[in-house]
Amino acid sequence: ERDQNSSDGQEPFSTAGFRAVKFTLHTRDLLSTVLYILNSCSLSIEHIQSLNTYVHSQPLKEAKRMPDRPIRWDKSYYSFTGFKDPDEDLEQVSRMETTLTSWLDNNGKSAVKKLKNSLPLRKELDRLKDELSHQLQLSDYRWQRSWGIAHRCSQLHSLGRLAQQNLETLKNAKGCTLVFTDRSGMSAGGHVMLGTMDVHHHWAKLFERLPSYFDLQRRLVLLEDQISHLLGGIRVVYLEELQPALTLEEYYSLLDVFYNRLLKNRILFHPRSLRGLQMILNSDRYAPSLHELGHFNIPTLCDPANLQWFILTKAQQARENMKRK
Repeated sequence: ERDQNSSDGQEPFSTAGFRAVKFTLHTRDLLSTVLYILNSCSLSIEHIQSLNTYVHSQPLKEAKRMPDRPIRWDKSYYSFTGFKDPDEDLEQVSRMETTLTSWLDNNGKSAVKKLKNSLPLRKELDRLKDELSHQLQLSDYRWQRSWGIAHRCSQLHSLGRLAQQNLETLKNAKGCTLVFTDRSGMSAGGHVMLGTMDVHHHWAKLFERLPSYFDLQRRLVLLEDQISHLLGGIRVVYLEELQPALTLEEYYSLLDVFYNRLLKNRILFHPRSLRGLQMILNSDRYAPSLHELGHFNIPTLCDPANLQWFILTKAQQARENMKRK
């Protein structure tokens, strides 16, 4: 029946006599839901039941096995369908890979701008280096880390202020190379190390102690000569680029341990038979080796008998390697 009065809140009938309704499905089985609705409305369900019987009576077809390899379509397929060609995507990615030329093109302007902005600081750094080198008669400056120009200027300004307060003490570093690094002291290579985290007081104490460091340097050279004498004339060297960063005290201790082991075991080499050859000491190695540049890498705790055999058998090869330098 058509409801002439819609004051009860229900939606009015359409002109065809039907009213829009909404269903909420309480089950995922759509078939049972449809059958329930038809039964509720006293409508025939014979067609639905016959259709259901037909569907279930059909044997399941065996699924075809998909090929293992991807299908490669002809270019015309992608042109016709408008689909993306994966090969073209790969080619585009490879073309977009950064090359040195493209990187320079993209970053050149920025680099020029940064260089231009840094020029005043660079000039200030050069001025400070020249001024302090002349004032303290230093050989050179080095920085162990890749600090920026502003950071380096700040460190030299600190050194300049210390020089104003303790000029005579800082002159103890005459002829030395100053290295701004993580700790203060003297390196195994003989450079004065200024710890960047230390205060002026620590730097001043270091410059006061430099004469004692120079004395230790002389003793270290004598110790190297004594080791060389025991090993047939091989010269003991310290190569910063190939050895751990050591202080002068640490390196002297290393040499002293090695020298005492040689004295205790007394391995024999013909005097001066190995002159012209070089060796470096390492505390982090367990077996001797020959570097491609011709010097021997000798562990501090190397067995003396093995050391003698290794040096004698590799001496000729070491000389040949040194000629290639």
